[in-house]
Amino acid sequence: MSPDTADWPTAKLCAFVAELNFEQIPPRVVHFAQGLVIDWLGSTLAGKGAHQVEIIDGFARTMGPPAGPSTVIATRRRTSPYFAAMINAAASHVVEQDDVHNGSVFHPAAVIFPAVLAVAEAENKSGRDILTACIAGYEVGIRVGEFLGRSHYEIFHTTGTAGAVAAAAAVGKLIGLDAAGLNHALGSAGTQAAGLWEFLRDAADSKQLHTARAAANGLFSAYLARDGFKGAVRILEGKQGMAAGMSSDADPTRLTDRLGSRWATEETSFKWHAACRHTHPAADALQLLMRREGLGPDDITEVVTHVHQGAIDVLGAVDVPQTVHQAKFSMGTVLGLIAVHGVADLDAFEHHALADTRVARFRAKVRMELDAEVDTLYPRQWVGKVSVTTADGRKLDARVDEPKGDPGNTLAQQELEAKAIRLAEFRGGATANEMRACISQIWNLERPWSTASIVCEHLICN
Repeated sequence: MSPDTADWPTAKLCAFVAELNFEQIPPRVVHFAQGLVIDWLGSTLAGKGAHQVEIIDGFARTMGPPAGPSTVIATRRRTSPYFAAMINAAASHVVEQDDVHNGSVFHPAAVIFPAVLAVAEAENKSGRDILTACIAGYEVGIRVGEFLGRSHYEIFHTTGTAGAVAAAAAVGKLIGLDAAGLNHALGSAGTQAAGLWEFLRDAADSKQLHTARAAANGLFSAYLARDGFKGAVRILEGKQGMAAGMSSDADPTRLTDRLGSRWATEETSFKWHAACRHTHPAADALQLLMRREGLGPDDITEVVTHVHQGAIDVLGAVDVPQTVHQAKFSMGTVLGLIAVHGVADLDAFEHHALADTRVARFRAKVRMELDAEVDTLYPRQWVGKVSVTTADGRKLDARVDEPKGDPGNTLAQQELEAKAIRLAEFRGGATANEMRACISQIWNLERPWSTASIVCEHLICN
């Protein structure tokens, strides 16, 4: 790589990943990443049996090997790393409980962990190797999402686009690519990056396809680079690169923002409600207001949610949801579940989102309104503001500056583990005891003896 090339933002990002080692990562970031793995595993198990995952798994059974070194988490069968990554990535994004990074509006776990764990099993990588690679993927993917900006997210699902690049960086790190090799891997991933929001309008299954392809394409790109396949070295900021085609407000400085001192991984939020993250701030604010005022759903005649433009872009496509998954993108439905049932968790969506007429009635009372303050703070901060009109004519307001699960209001370890166990049990993906054994192993991933296979053995052998 020539000296002038080394000054390009993409090249600096790749050099950071190539040079990163486990000892450089602060212990608090390592611990946080272990929590992210636990959270992801629960989400993946909760995706068991979803029709989107079953179809992608069926494709893999037809096209892929009948056996292999890597685990399909939900079904516990083995296949190649490529197909395991694809299926697990689809499964982990079904129930809308996987993590999110606010500033990049990106779901890192759903694309990074499936690819890394599948390759780590195949190549017998250590727990430290896994954590280092995953953290590298988070650091890259988050910065790419921030770089692509708000205009990108209006049309493109960042998890499908930045996610492919993040998975390539993570797998590239795991298999030992140097900076030049990583640059080629990112180039190949970026040219395949895709994911459009149009699926929201007709309840299509594309969201799971986005994560499946991002994880698989990132893995594919890293392996191609290892064998000498060249990718565009300025795929991110080049004249005909991702930003040129997918953004009008891209900021290349975001790609290298405080590399090595700012650990974006620990800025990631855990999702408490089982719905699109754009609904969470308002859900928390409404829950706060109803508890504070002692209100029931019939005491409320109108709810105005004061939101950022991104929420309107994503949630505005859904009027009356036709499927449970589409209901997770309906502000009115989410707030209806909160108002009527007190929660918007997996069981509430499964049993009440579409069938409960009380939820439907409350949904009709809810509307979104663009709020200048909330929009200015977004995406760095996701503020929840609601205004409620009561049946007796009162006007009430509530505000939440950090929704539950955000870094400043994160889950306690007990809450995190309990959430993961609930997710694992949701469709019988794993028993509570199996999940506890996996959780114990994940908290020990940094130990010299730990590997991906040791974690997965608790699912495969029981």
